Amino acid sequence: MTRDQVLSRLQNLCARSEHCAADVYRKALKALEGDAEAAAGVVAALVGDGYVDDLRYATAFARDKAALTGWGPVKIRFALRAKGLPEETVAAALAALEPERAEEKLRRLVEAKARSLEGDPQRRLKLLKFALGRGYDYDSVEKIIRESGL
Repeated sequence: MTRDQVLSRLQNLCARSEHCAADVYRKALKALEGDAEAAAGVVAALVGDGYVDDLRYATAFARDKAALTGWGPVKIRFALRAKGLPEETVAAALAALEPERAEEKLRRLVEAKARSLEGDPQRRLKLLKFALGRGYDYDSVEKIIRESGL
């Protein structure tokens, strides 16, 4: 596959959904059979044309994970770091999240989980582990559990 074909294919892909530069680079590298210089050129062209923007991607990722899947800021931070995004970009994306909405989402998640653990002697511990696994920090989780009287 030629560089122009790969560029065209990735332009179509990036026009449909957000992707970070690292993901696009991996796709270009695979399509160009390991030609790192050509793959970097494709990514540079996509970034230059506005098809790829790491901050835009990180913000959309954080917003979707927080709202749709109920992930907390800790889990979102680790996921964005795993994508190879710089810390400044990750911090900016997390700053765009509304803390009140995150707290309300956490409250709903904990209360729903508490109903499923009715009568369990280890209910509090399981709720803590559940919420921490979702990516919320300990202080927030403890506060919600305490306020809910669980």
